[in-house]
Amino acid sequence: MDSTLLLALAAAAPGAAPAWTQLLMFVPLLAIFYFLIIRPQQRQMKAHKAKIDAVKRGDQVITGGGLVGKVTKVDDAYVEIDLGGAKVRAVKATLSDVIQPGGAPAND
Repeated sequence: MDSTLLLALAAAAPGAAPAWTQLLMFVPLLAIFYFLIIRPQQRQMKAHKAKIDAVKRGDQVITGGGLVGKVTKVDDAYVEIDLGGAKVRAVKATLSDVIQPGGAPAND
């Protein structure tokens, strides 16, 4: 290469890295975010959806509003919950957790 071309390139951007090196530094950062944040969150959401889809009659559930009751009827989109005498219909997607019989939620 011509020495004047090298001098011109060096003077054009003193101390600045070329654009492709900045891109190479950005790619590992995206990979770290994917494996440490996005992927575990997707797994957690998938497990929660499977748990809610598997709700059956007789399960004890917690709604998004914090109500605890026993499921008496399950439809495609709704569940009927007995809250100790009062029966309410709730959208299945608003259920927060399914409680094991005789126990507390797993996250307590």
